[in-house]
Amino acid sequence: MGHAERKCPAAGVSGGGVLADGEAQWHVVYRFASEGAALAWENSSARTQWDAWAEGLARETERRRVRGSKAWFESQTLTPAPPAPPSKWKLWFVNMSAVFPPVLLFNLLVLPYLGDLNPLIRTLLLCLCVTALVTWILMPRLQRFFRKWLYPPIQALRGRHKRRTA
Repeated sequence: MGHAERKCPAAGVSGGGVLADGEAQWHVVYRFASEGAALAWENSSARTQWDAWAEGLARETERRRVRGSKAWFESQTLTPAPPAPPSKWKLWFVNMSAVFPPVLLFNLLVLPYLGDLNPLIRTLLLCLCVTALVTWILMPRLQRFFRKWLYPPIQALRGRHKRRTA
């Protein structure tokens, strides 16, 4: 008898099936006529034989009992997919908006006073100051300001994005 033809020999079994989710996980679902029939199946030698047969094919990660098919589907938590990263040109624009102003100000206001300094030291000071300003002050504000533009699907999922109707 091939594996596709195997039948569950336990009494009280109403059926079963396999559900696959978006994460490539498979859920084997058994249906029983009663809770007693389910317990009898779990403790049966037939179940032990099935587990041994399936050992090389799959591994159990979790076991859950629910009453009724409605409870099964309501108990599944749907986690939204992570948002797609913004396009490269949008990231470039936000980064330039954060980097250009402090570099310009540093060149206009600070570098004239550091003209006698070694170019390596001057460049190091420029990088330290601009990186600190961009990291802790400018980028957090610009990311909040451009959030809807950078991540429009997130706003739609949260209900903050209103759809226009014709």
